Amino acid sequence: MSRSELTFNIHDGPVEAIIHGHRCGILRTEDYSNIAQCDTLEDMKLHLASTDYGNFLQNEAHLTSKVITERALEKLVAEFNDLRCNADQPLAEFMDYITYEYMIANVLKIISGARSGRETLELLYKCHPLGIFEGMGALTSATSFEDMYEGQGGLIDSPLGKFFQRTGAFAKRTGSAQQCTSHASASASSHYIVYF
Repeated sequence: MSRSELTFNIHDGPVEAIIHGHRCGILRTEDYSNIAQCDTLEDMKLHLASTDYGNFLQNEAHLTSKVITERALEKLVAEFNDLRCNADQPLAEFMDYITYEYMIANVLKIISGARSGRETLELLYKCHPLGIFEGMGALTSATSFEDMYEGQGGLIDSPLGKFFQRTGAFAKRTGSAQQCTSHASASASSHYIVYF
C-alpha cells in the first residue's frame, strides 16, 4: 500500500465527501421536466423545495427571475467557498486560480467604471461574487491609477499582485478608458495564463 493511499482520507477525504454530497444534489432529468411544466415561479419554488435546493428561496416573498438567479449564485458561491476552505494543496491552489479570473474581471470592471465616472457602489454591486477580495473597496476609492496599483490596499497587495506587477505601466498609460482597460486586460490575462 503506497503512502498516498494511507493518507488519502486525511488530506482529500473531507473534500471527496463534500463533492459526493453535491453530486447527489444535482437535479435529475425528471426534475427538469417537472420544472419545465411549472406555470408560475411559485410552482417552481415548490418543486425545488423537494430537492437539495430545498429552502434557498424560502425567505423570498416576491419571486422574479432576477431573485432566483441571485439566490442560486449565492448558493453556488457559498458551496464553492466551503469546498475551497476544506481543500488541501494542489486543489486549493487550483480553486484559487478559478477565482483569480473573476477577480481580474472585477478589477477591469472597476477600472473601466472609474474612468467613465460611474458610482463606486454600483460598480461593487455588479462585481461577480467569486471575484471579490479583501481590499477591493480600496480600489474604488483610489484617485488615480497609480494609487490603484501601488496605494495602500492596492492591486500590488491583492491576490492579483503577481498578475499586475509586471504591468504596472498600465496605470500610467494615457488614452481612452477602453484603450487603458484593453491594455490592462490583455496584460493581466496573459500573466494569469502563464502562472496557471
